[in-house]
Amino acid sequence: MNWTTLRRMAISLPLAILAACLMIGVSEYGYKQTSELLTNLTRAYDIRTSISVLMKDMLNAETGLRGYLLTNDPKYLEPYQEASKDISRSLENIRKNIENDPSKSDVFLALGQSIARKTAEMDLSLKLFREGNADALKFVMFTDMGNSDMNSIRTLSRELEESVVQEAQRYQDEVQSSLVWARVGVATITLIGLLAFYLYLRQHNIVERLHKREQALLSEERTRLEQLVRERTATLTELANHLQQVREDERGHLARELHDELGALLTAAKLDVARLKSKIEMSNPEVADRVKHLTETLNSGIALKRRIVEDLRPSSLANLGLSTSLEILTNEFSQRIGVEVEANLEAVELPDATELTIYRLVQESLTNIGKYAKASKIAVSVHNYPTYVAVQIQDNGEGFDLASIRPNSHGLAGMRHRVEATGGRLTINSAIGEGTTISAVIPTGASTTEALATTA
Repeated sequence: MNWTTLRRMAISLPLAILAACLMIGVSEYGYKQTSELLTNLTRAYDIRTSISVLMKDMLNAETGLRGYLLTNDPKYLEPYQEASKDISRSLENIRKNIENDPSKSDVFLALGQSIARKTAEMDLSLKLFREGNADALKFVMFTDMGNSDMNSIRTLSRELEESVVQEAQRYQDEVQSSLVWARVGVATITLIGLLAFYLYLRQHNIVERLHKREQALLSEERTRLEQLVRERTATLTELANHLQQVREDERGHLARELHDELGALLTAAKLDVARLKSKIEMSNPEVADRVKHLTETLNSGIALKRRIVEDLRPSSLANLGLSTSLEILTNEFSQRIGVEVEANLEAVELPDATELTIYRLVQESLTNIGKYAKASKIAVSVHNYPTYVAVQIQDNGEGFDLASIRPNSHGLAGMRHRVEATGGRLTINSAIGEGTTISAVIPTGASTTEALATTA
């Protein structure tokens, strides 16, 4: 995570975390409180239901017993017996639900006592009826004790039910209040989240503007550097071309000096030897051998001078043209190295500098072949096309791996620079054991782009 992202999140992230924590807190608190209130509310409704069931069972028991006493029909005992069982269960349910509420315990205790007395009175009546004790039964039935207990049960159950209803209402109000506060909390947290989102968008826009500004500055700086690189490249190219031209000029100057000065000296020496031959006694074998050796040495020196001069500045190029000069070059190379050279040379008309570039390209290629290729056959071709000249030097030598060319291989780099300085393109294809092919495409008079596009 970079510094820009941290700056962008410096305010919005804490607000988002705060909103999330508040949302979780409010949700958990509301859940727990509502769950507790709903549990209490459910318990209150259970108590109310149990009280209603209890009162119904008491009425069913009393009605069933009176019906049995009046009719002596056993079917009236079934509601009485079932109600007697349900009364105990209802009392137990009420007791469990209010055991943690002391305010209802007194009322429930009094209610239980009244129910106990009423059920005891009904059990006694049933027993006396079954025993046939009519007097005692009339006494029990016509006393006010059973009616008083029933009224007490109604009063106490109503009081307990009203207390439960009030408690249930209070729980309902608290649930409603909890829901209201939950809505307020959710709305507040939502506003905080919207505020955090707004701050995030605002900071994001600011950072985006800064980023665009930085990108614009970087683009401007990159453009400036590219322009500087182009200028430096153009300057270096111009300097390299100038040095190449200076080198050729120096070679031409040296060639002229060797041709004029050294040639004159060697020619004068050869003429002096010729004069001496006519004036000395040649019958002496030793003298004849010395004069002959001197003559041969002078001839070798003249030939060496001529070869050096031609290597420095080929006079045939200016006097005989490119095709003839290349033919002479290939023939001399074939005789000197002893390798078959096949030349396919078409006549071309090019500027002097371009012709010199092609001549040097072929000369350097043949020199490299003679040093490294160990070739038995070489093919040199020059083809003239409407917009360009194609030059190719091919051998069947050992070849080399193009990826292994060292950075300090100035021979190949020099050839490439010479060709590219004329607007051409140099291609080198080689593989170990498959020989080497050097191809150059040099424009004649059309634009460089058009010429290169034609050969693509």
